[in-house]
Amino acid sequence: MQDAHQETLPAMRASATDLAEELRARGAGGPRDAGRRRFLLGAGGAAAAVVLAACSSSKSSSSPSATAGSSMPASGAASGVYTGDLKVVALATALENQAVGAYQTALDAAKNGKLGTVPPAVADFITTAMAQHTDHAKAWNAVLTGAGKPAIMDVPLSNQADTVAALGKATSVGDVAKLALMLEDQAAQTYLFATYNVTSPAGIATAATIAPVEAMHAAILNYVLGQYPVPNDFLPVDKAASPTLLTV
Repeated sequence: MQDAHQETLPAMRASATDLAEELRARGAGGPRDAGRRRFLLGAGGAAAAVVLAACSSSKSSSSPSATAGSSMPASGAASGVYTGDLKVVALATALENQAVGAYQTALDAAKNGKLGTVPPAVADFITTAMAQHTDHAKAWNAVLTGAGKPAIMDVPLSNQADTVAALGKATSVGDVAKLALMLEDQAAQTYLFATYNVTSPAGIATAATIAPVEAMHAAILNYVLGQYPVPNDFLPVDKAASPTLLTV
């Protein structure tokens, strides 16, 4: 998992840089078509989304649900500080921060003996997954600041209070794994949904580069829970987060 993540970092950072430049150019009245290089990045990102089938970890059909299909705003349709594709970038950043916080809470609970016996392999996974989510959050924040928008350092999501409360009630590794699986499924499916709903080729590439890593996290958590790691042929999007979760 760590090797795969490290292999994606150069492409993720490059596409994130391209995305920031593209969005900044749009804001300055530049052309929407950022050229051949970004087109190729976008094409590669769309192809990478197909690879997610091998890492699927949810339980519904591969076609977008009505709720998910109506949740992503068209470019420029949203209101607030973050609009258009930047709304999706802000959502992605918040989801990554949420995962980092959840895994940190789990580590703290384990150290305090609140989760019972925690196998060393599980602790290693939590530490590794948390670091990878941190890398992803940094990449998305670089897009926001590169486009002239404020970075997101907290978790401005309307479901954060419920997530924190659920983590506080966890008393076993299984409890934490179930909650983490929910977050990983949500992240992977949100990125997959973004690959065919954002307008930026570089945005597509960035989302498609990160999504397989989140799907691998979910596969491992399924295994920890005694479930088949890849229960579906294709990754669905019924658990994809909506930008309406954002509170900024």
